[in-house]
Amino acid sequence: MKLKELLRGLDVLAATADLEMEIPGVSYDSRNTKPGDLFVAMTGFAVDGHAFISKAIEAGAAAVLCQKLPEGGVPYVQVTDSRRALAVIGGNFFGHPASAMTMVGVTGTNGKTTTTYLLKSVLERQGKKVGLIGTNQNMIGEEAIPTERTTPESFELQRLFAQMRDAGCTHVVMEVSSHALALDRVYGVPYAVGVFTNLTQDHLDFHGTMEAYCAAKARLFQNCGTGVVNAGDPWTARLLEQATCKVLTYAEDAAADLRAEEVELAADHVAFTAVTETARVPVRVNIPGRFMICNTLDVLGAALALGVSLEESAAALAQVPHVKGRVEVVPTPGKDYTILIDYAHSPDGLENVLSSVKGFAKGRTVALFGCGGDRDRTKRPKMGRAAAENADFLVVTTDNPRTECPADILADILPGLEGSNTPYVVIEDRVEAIHWAMDHAEAGDVIVLCGKGHETYQEINHVKHHMDEREIVADYLARRA
Repeated sequence: MKLKELLRGLDVLAATADLEMEIPGVSYDSRNTKPGDLFVAMTGFAVDGHAFISKAIEAGAAAVLCQKLPEGGVPYVQVTDSRRALAVIGGNFFGHPASAMTMVGVTGTNGKTTTTYLLKSVLERQGKKVGLIGTNQNMIGEEAIPTERTTPESFELQRLFAQMRDAGCTHVVMEVSSHALALDRVYGVPYAVGVFTNLTQDHLDFHGTMEAYCAAKARLFQNCGTGVVNAGDPWTARLLEQATCKVLTYAEDAAADLRAEEVELAADHVAFTAVTETARVPVRVNIPGRFMICNTLDVLGAALALGVSLEESAAALAQVPHVKGRVEVVPTPGKDYTILIDYAHSPDGLENVLSSVKGFAKGRTVALFGCGGDRDRTKRPKMGRAAAENADFLVVTTDNPRTECPADILADILPGLEGSNTPYVVIEDRVEAIHWAMDHAEAGDVIVLCGKGHETYQEINHVKHHMDEREIVADYLARRA
């Protein structure tokens, strides 16, 4: 593709590069640059790509797209925002694949993964081929593709869209993280529907304030056809202040276009009647927890916006299998206690899952949890408090320490337990902590392993060590037998 074709849609401030030259590839990491590439020097969250222009040239880059002029006569194209430019270039390079499919973006603190899986199932019941992008994995139809982050960098995202388009996908349902919105990874993606689940404290190490966190989420609703939003969330009004889309509201306990009535909560499902001005439809989803009411309403709302009736959606949802790492039951044959795995890693997430479990547990609700390293420290005592208020016993342990000392993370959690009567133990090693919880389980207990969810590793000092909690439980039971 000619350089001038790659730049279509960009405001070029200055250029010394030959716009007629053929560009075989695009890179934004000098370590991956190949001869002939256009190297995009992005100003990133942690690293400034302009510092690596010389390395990209040494690797054979034919030209550089940048914000700051390079030294040494390097052929360049200067733009005002190289991060947004990468998104535009990605669309041009891959032939704007998102425009050939119906795009649905789901944003919010909790519930994104469950929402995307449920909606994918509903659309597939309609005969659609659906691509999925999210925290657990990316999928093209039934083919699973591992992922490193919730929303890939913009150029890789466009490559993934192109794979989905070429494989015959008609729809894409994707989680859209606040990082992706703030860093323009999804800039220019034409969303037919945007979904907002909720907003609670998370990622303040990146955004700084809840207001900035909300403002990042709000970008989705300035670039979608219909916004399906949670009328019961206190941040929704702020989220919609500059929205340019149609709005469809849903809620369990607030006035909304789509509501849940006659709610039934059970140990293995939730059921309710979905109500609009013109319909009343019974709905059942085989995932427990009150939080699943909103996680189902948003799916029903998004499906409505895409032309799928409540009756059709309800029929599909009743058949949906469990979502990995979301209130997932771990087999414990012959034992009189239950073990669940859940991805809860925020104060609100802990409260949601633990309060739900407490509603059906015949014995104690035992929460095993920790906090991630190199992330928002202010939420650590809040997670401790949320766990203490919603469980009967706590096992405080590690999550992904990353580059932090695990003991320091635990020390940040413990102040949240002050003043609580909930008993607890602190066991730094997570495997030992799981073993301890199993050894001390009582009849009817439900042990909730919080934080890891679908993850099958523990990250320590930039190294991901294999850790699958399903295997840990199975292996320990086998040894004890």
